[in-house]
Amino acid sequence: MKKTNTFLKFISLILLIFSSTISLTVEAQNKKTLAYTLSMPQPENHTFHIELKANGWSQDTLSLKMPKWMPGYYQIMDYAKSVENISAKDQQGKKISIVQSNENTWKLTGAKNKAFTVSYDIKTKRQFVANSYLDSEHAYVICTNTFFYIDGFLNTPVSIKVLTNQPKHIIATGLDKVAGKSNEFTAPDFDILYDCPLLIGELESLPSFKVKGINHQFIAYKMGTFNRELFNENLEKIVGSAVKIMGDIPYNEYTFIGIGPGRGGIEHLNNTTVSFDGTGLTTTASMGQVMNFLAHEYFHHYNVKRIRPFELGPFDYDKGSRSNLLWISEGLTVYYEYLVVKRAGLMDEKTLFNNLEHNINAVENNNGRFYQSLSQASYNTWKDGPFGTQGEEVGKTISYYDKGPLVGLLLDFAIRNASQNTKSLDDVMRLLYWQYYKKQNRGFTDAEFQTACEQAAGASLANVFEYINTTKELDYRKYLAFAGLGIKEEIELNGKRKISIARLEKPTPLQEQILKSWLGE
Repeated sequence: MKKTNTFLKFISLILLIFSSTISLTVEAQNKKTLAYTLSMPQPENHTFHIELKANGWSQDTLSLKMPKWMPGYYQIMDYAKSVENISAKDQQGKKISIVQSNENTWKLTGAKNKAFTVSYDIKTKRQFVANSYLDSEHAYVICTNTFFYIDGFLNTPVSIKVLTNQPKHIIATGLDKVAGKSNEFTAPDFDILYDCPLLIGELESLPSFKVKGINHQFIAYKMGTFNRELFNENLEKIVGSAVKIMGDIPYNEYTFIGIGPGRGGIEHLNNTTVSFDGTGLTTTASMGQVMNFLAHEYFHHYNVKRIRPFELGPFDYDKGSRSNLLWISEGLTVYYEYLVVKRAGLMDEKTLFNNLEHNINAVENNNGRFYQSLSQASYNTWKDGPFGTQGEEVGKTISYYDKGPLVGLLLDFAIRNASQNTKSLDDVMRLLYWQYYKKQNRGFTDAEFQTACEQAAGASLANVFEYINTTKELDYRKYLAFAGLGIKEEIELNGKRKISIARLEKPTPLQEQILKSWLGE
């Protein structure tokens, strides 16, 4: 009996090992892989060539989709229109069917349990921060404009290999590098891939600097001639000023990527891509403007990439992700761009007031303020654009880039006044960061934002929130007075209103305290 039991145990062990081996083999065969190779065989034709090698799908038919937009730029871009010469084949080189089924989807049939390759070209035409572009000297790759995702599998890991004919080319990107490879990168999913553009060319970089022990660097194509040492010193102050507000750095390193020609800037989790030419940085004013710009894009890694409306993640790459709260994501980032630069010691009080006056006068001379609320401007940006439509609805829309920072200003002063200057909008931003991003890993709702503000104030802020959801006129005098400030108004010869900000002559101790802390003094 004892020998029989031993024999049976031995057989069971053999069967267990055999079963485990089969299971591991099946698992390895079914492991989904997506490996892209991007090349530039004829860069003078402004065309990328892409090959996708894939394996491990149990489905026979897959839908390959090109995103219609990119997070950070809230407009339908129709990236699929860039796709040309698409084809597919199996591991033996035999063609398999791939047919376009709608404006941004291609159906591939014959993928079940086999490796396959999809080849296609991306034709580039426009130098813009939200578009891929290629010429004989450099390449700028917007991943939503370049790489398909497979419908239903956005969480699949992906790898990218970049082939370039130029040995001096450097690649700048926020993607993780493959160890020992300067041209191979990985992303754990498509949200991370789509968050990391690539700039390729003979790039120049400024010396890296550390803030709280974390490396930061500015790297650019055709950087230009300017005082690079001063620029880098200012940029370090900007980062330090922003980090001081939030009290945390959530990335391992950060890169400012100057793409050269092309308008705009787009924020990302550990990098930003910005149009940049340093040649014009010859005056204090021009240096100040670019620092505002970089402060704005940098602060976005907190506000919108992590402190985000709940609609902005997971992203809907097919339809877009509409939100009533872009005035927070963009408008409050404009507000904080001013404060970050001021508190970094790179902006004086007069310039701070001038920046806010620019927003005030833009709003007050736009009849759209009578027709559209901030929340409506946020939701309708997909149709109107971020600065309001200039078409049939001209004069009926507003820009959350102008009204957003003003409501942020009024909200900040209301919180400071109600709390006897023990709390501010800074506390709200920190609460949203630590509570919803760090602790719950999600975005916040309209109601949760108001609750956070009222929690900081210790009082109802219903009157301020009317400015967000209605077209009620902003009461600048009331709220600026909380900080010992007033406004002056005159009518110019062209009939436009001109509003300016000035200190009140006899502020109370609380007003003085609020103004001083707001200015970072």
